[in-house]
Amino acid sequence: MRQRPLAGLRVLSLGLNLPAPMAAHGARQLGARVRKLEPPSGDPMALYAPAAYAELHQGIAVRRLDLQLAQSQAQLARELAKADVLLTSFRPQALRRLGLGWRALHAAYPLLWQVAVEGSLQAPDEAGHDLTYQALLGLLSEDLPPNLWADMCGAQQALTALHQVHIGRLRGETPRCLRVGLVDALAQAAAPHRWGLTRPGGLLGGRHAGYQLLPCRDGRVALAALEPKFTLALARCAGLAEPVNWLTPQPALRRWLARHSAAELQALAAEHDLPLVVCP
Repeated sequence: MRQRPLAGLRVLSLGLNLPAPMAAHGARQLGARVRKLEPPSGDPMALYAPAAYAELHQGIAVRRLDLQLAQSQAQLARELAKADVLLTSFRPQALRRLGLGWRALHAAYPLLWQVAVEGSLQAPDEAGHDLTYQALLGLLSEDLPPNLWADMCGAQQALTALHQVHIGRLRGETPRCLRVGLVDALAQAAAPHRWGLTRPGGLLGGRHAGYQLLPCRDGRVALAALEPKFTLALARCAGLAEPVNWLTPQPALRRWLARHSAAELQALAAEHDLPLVVCP
């Protein structure tokens, strides 16, 4: 990237698995200098997703330390003294056992900030992972989710917090601990579900006839005709009798789609500026 807004920021990461490493990776792409300390066994991600681990740790200096040992604690102290911000993903009780609770950390390193990735801001010491956070917010269907939404939302908020640290340092603000809760980040991103927009029967959950997954002659298409310019173009293209009530079923639209192949529909979408994509 040509733009490096985090240039000069020195990040020390203790974060394992996905959210903190993803945030650290983003910070490095934006110019921060990132170092990481891992336990002797390494980051679990390196075992269950080695390709992902390699991608997220490009250009990041990684060192393994057993923080239970006095010698390693001394090495950690030297790293902390050189860092601007500590990025963590442990539960608060685990950080306190390591002597890295915010009060102790701030007393020992008054210029150091912290970005703490936690499971939940309300119950940060409770066990949990992405699947349980999605279940807690009622986002699961019968199948496992197609993505780690809580982890990814939390990673983005942690990266935003690192931006906040950089700005705070430039302004001369007093260092503080910025907490990021994975379930809280997911809840913010899932607001359309909470509002009812994407729930079954909601406007974007099956009620709007122009916002659907629909079969065509040889597959399925994703149709997202919401704005009037799109619904008007769709109605004309499909030969629907106007005015169309898009909040009621439109069997004529389904019949029109079923008569066309995926390739034909993709060509029509390009010609008439329709938000339509063939599903793989």
